[in-house]
Parts: sequence; C-alpha cells; structure tokens
Amino acid sequence: MLEVKNLTKVFKDTVAVDNISFRIEPGKIFGLLGPNGAGKTTTIRTVLNIIKPTSGTIIFNNTPISNNFLNSTGYLPEERGLYRKGKVIETIIYFAQLKGIDRAIAHQEAIRWLKKMEIDNYRNNKIEELSKGNQQKVQFITALIHNPMLLILDEPFSGFDPINQQLIKELLLSFVLSGKIIMLSTHQMDFAEKLCTEILLINNGKAVCNGNLTQIKKSYGTNFVKIEFEGDSSYVKLHHSILHADIYSNYAEIQLKENEYPYEFLRDIAGKIKVTHFSIVEPTLNKIFIDSIKRSSNI
Repeated sequence: MLEVKNLTKVFKDTVAVDNISFRIEPGKIFGLLGPNGAGKTTTIRTVLNIIKPTSGTIIFNNTPISNNFLNSTGYLPEERGLYRKGKVIETIIYFAQLKGIDRAIAHQEAIRWLKKMEIDNYRNNKIEELSKGNQQKVQFITALIHNPMLLILDEPFSGFDPINQQLIKELLLSFVLSGKIIMLSTHQMDFAEKLCTEILLINNGKAVCNGNLTQIKKSYGTNFVKIEFEGDSSYVKLHHSILHADIYSNYAEIQLKENEYPYEFLRDIAGKIKVTHFSIVEPTLNKIFIDSIKRSSNI
C-alpha cells in the first residue's frame, strides 16, 4: 500500500502542494486529477523521491520511501524521455538494466513486451523513426519491464488511437488483477471514470475532492437526467426546473434543482418537444471535475 500523509511542498514563496493525504491499496487504480498547474506533477515527483517534501510522509508497504524504493516503481512521464537516436530494443534493455535487471533477461522481456504491444517489427528501428503512438508504446514498456509493484502513469493514453487506447486499458486492468498499485494522472475524464476506484482532485495544490468515486457521485445527488429530443431546444434551456444544462443539437445533459423531480420535468417538457429518450443518470466525473474546480477557484 502507498500512503501519503499531509504532504506539503513549497518552492520559495509558492506552495505547490498544500497538505494533501491519500492512500492507494494494492489492486486499485487511483486517479490524481486536476487542471494544469494544480500540483499533480509535483506530487508525483515527491512520491517518486525525485524531490523532497517540505513536510509530510510517504510510506510504501509500511516503510518510508528511500532510493531503494525506486526499483519497485515504474513511471511513465507526460513529457517523453526516450533517446531518439537509440534503437528500440537497446533503449528498452538500457532502462531495464537501470532497474537492476540482467541484460539477458532484459532482452527476453523486451521481446515479449514488444510482441504484446504489437511493435516487434520495429525492434531495430531508431526511436525517431517511430510514430508518436509507437514511441509512446516503447515508453510504456520502459516503465513496466521490471515488473514494478507501483506504477505511476501521467497521461498514458496520449498519442494513441482508439484501438491502442483499448490495448492500454486492458493492460491496466490486468495489472489490477495482479495486485499492482496504480496511480493514474490524466485529463481524459472518461478513462479516469471507467478505471479509477478512488480519486483525488486537486486545485492550486489543495485537495478539493477526495475519496471513493462511487460515493462522491452519490453525494452529488440523483437530479441528473439525459434526454434526446426533436424540436426547439430553447424551451428546454429556459425551463424553471433546471439548475444547469449542457444542450446540444438533439440531446441534453441536465441537472435539476434540488426540489424538482425528474419525471415531473419529463411530463412537462413532453408536451412541448418530442422526447425520444429519457434517463436518470449519475453525474459524470467530467461534471464533478468542472464544478469542483469552479467552486475551489471562487473561494
């Protein structure tokens, strides 16, 4: 288990991370979320022992982190760090050896992962000769070739088409089944919503939303509806029951006011427009993200 307690990091007069705490259980994917400049990268670098915290503690499997901890971690940074002139296979072996893997074993594992990631035919190419997506696959392999217990992934889906995004998602789920601890930082809320059990949403270095994602959604209430319709959307937009609405050409995602009832709302609008689909839905993580950041920014 990874435990972060009261983590604070100050750079001169700037508080980059302000007293945040969280823990990640084995076999779970934890979402570290927030807008640009929120403090996510500083938090990750502190957890990785790349920079030292101003205060707070970081404990992995009941032991404070040290340099030895790094061999138990795999890190996929948002900014890529591959040697562009190096060959694919040699680059992967090099990173594996940095983690203490014997060269012969590293070579075997590199071949296995290149086949798994469907880029074995590029093993002798230079990194710079690969597409952005295939470079991302190589970077992904370098992060996990030593079979780390803790995997920290910063925007792992960047540069991938939908087919390869699915490939990465399936890999992450297989890591969960094997009991790995995964920290996922991403701006793609749909992936975070599907994969993460727990989330920490930070803004300006402070925690603004923290906990089990299912419980967080429940705390937002049930007055969220989705409708698909034919007709004039202006009537929907101006309806007295609506607290907030995202309205598009033929569907709308709507949050009703606290004392309004979804089916009364449906009965009322059905007389004005043709409703082809109606459902009561949980608030999306994207909605929670936007609302939480707006609230925290206005404090």
